[in-house]
Amino acid sequence: MLRRALGKGGPEVSALGIGAMSFAGFYGAASEASSHAVLDAALDAGVDHIDTANVYGMGKSEEIIGRFLKRYQDKGKIPFRIATKASITRDPDTGARSFDNSAAHLESELDRSLKRLGLERVDLFYVHRRDPRLEIEEVTQTLARLVQKGKIGAFGFSEIAPTSLRRAAAVHPVAAVQSEYSLQTRLPELGLLQACAELGTALVAFSPVGRGLLTDTPPTSARVEAAPFLKANPRFAGDALDRNIEASKPLRELAAEAGYPTATLAIAWVLSQGRIVHAIPGTRSPGHLHDLVRGASMMLGDDLKAEIEARLPVGWIHGARYSADQSIGPEDYC
Repeated sequence: MLRRALGKGGPEVSALGIGAMSFAGFYGAASEASSHAVLDAALDAGVDHIDTANVYGMGKSEEIIGRFLKRYQDKGKIPFRIATKASITRDPDTGARSFDNSAAHLESELDRSLKRLGLERVDLFYVHRRDPRLEIEEVTQTLARLVQKGKIGAFGFSEIAPTSLRRAAAVHPVAAVQSEYSLQTRLPELGLLQACAELGTALVAFSPVGRGLLTDTPPTSARVEAAPFLKANPRFAGDALDRNIEASKPLRELAAEAGYPTATLAIAWVLSQGRIVHAIPGTRSPGHLHDLVRGASMMLGDDLKAEIEARLPVGWIHGARYSADQSIGPEDYC
């Protein structure tokens, strides 16, 4: 298993981690038993990085992970490096989404996450979305105080612009930035990847297999209908789903020719983009996890990498990355 530092001077973790959003049913029904089976398979494969958030199932993902970790607490060693996130809020009456980066909110939400996880400290704590009311320098100081208090090992930001990263890093080292990055979402190459490399910040790529599109079994319309997030996403809605399945077919054909699962090639491509890059795919299947792990264990040759990019050139995807509601919060920078 390929291992990389989680930020400059940070702990080495498996370059492939587990994105635990899927444990909360965002991509279809998931049980605690199946989630624990994925975590067992991850440990067997040498995967030791889990990424979750307080809003994944309104704490459900963290609770599932916490009950898994309880097995190991008597032994005195937690087998995973744990990352979680906070700042997204919803109005209880209207359901409207907003963001709170205030010191009081972030620390209180972190405390709730720690309780659900059964931990006194997480290795990495992200601001899930930026709060436009606060300067990022102030938020960075808040996060630095949480490090000083011993509640977090390091911190990062999710879906921020390169300029925001540079401003934050001028106050305190930023361990990681989380951003969607895959063969179908290449935006980080327009400044974020470069800024992370310059600053020694890990770029943690979520949805590295394109929310299932870059696999041998891309989502069907029935699966999309059963997954609340995909159902609202322009790349999976209406005719766009069929167009994108057809447009991504060349990658599946190449994978078959090369003797690999498609997800393996997709992961290998993401991790080939630099030593700072990590990938945190989500899965509800130990079998699928095996395909993902293979991608973090193979050296992608220059010829195969070039052929992958020829089969799926920049801009091949149909539809916006997010719906209007989903796009509220991530920072635009190009």
